[in-house]
Amino acid sequence: MVKKRDNGNGHPVKHKHHPLFRHHLTIGQKASDRLSEYAGSWYFILGFGVFLLIWMALNVFAWISHWDPYPFILLNLVLSCIAAVQAPIILMTQNRQAERDRIDAQYDHAVNRKAERENRHMMKDLESIKRMIREINHK
Repeated sequence: MVKKRDNGNGHPVKHKHHPLFRHHLTIGQKASDRLSEYAGSWYFILGFGVFLLIWMALNVFAWISHWDPYPFILLNLVLSCIAAVQAPIILMTQNRQAERDRIDAQYDHAVNRKAERENRHMMKDLESIKRMIREINHK
């Protein structure tokens, strides 16, 4: 829940002061954030694509030793293991980001509600000013 205190301008305090963001991340959380950041980059995608192409080329064109012949069963096993380890790590990072997004949404909602109240108040003031002007014009 967004705190009711304000930061001097009447708005609720933004998430950086929320207790969830004040605690220090564990080594595992930091590692999962870094892995997710790297695994979701074009560097990783292109680099891993090059690795796969090199693996397949070495096995298809190798004259002496084929350590993983054409159906590439070992490569399939390696890719499955990488996916099995990488997916939960990325999900941990996404869960933390979802929590941050939820807090941001609560903050934005509180700011929007405050702006809506201020708009209603200004509309009431404007209506009272219009009423006063009409009264002056009718006299």
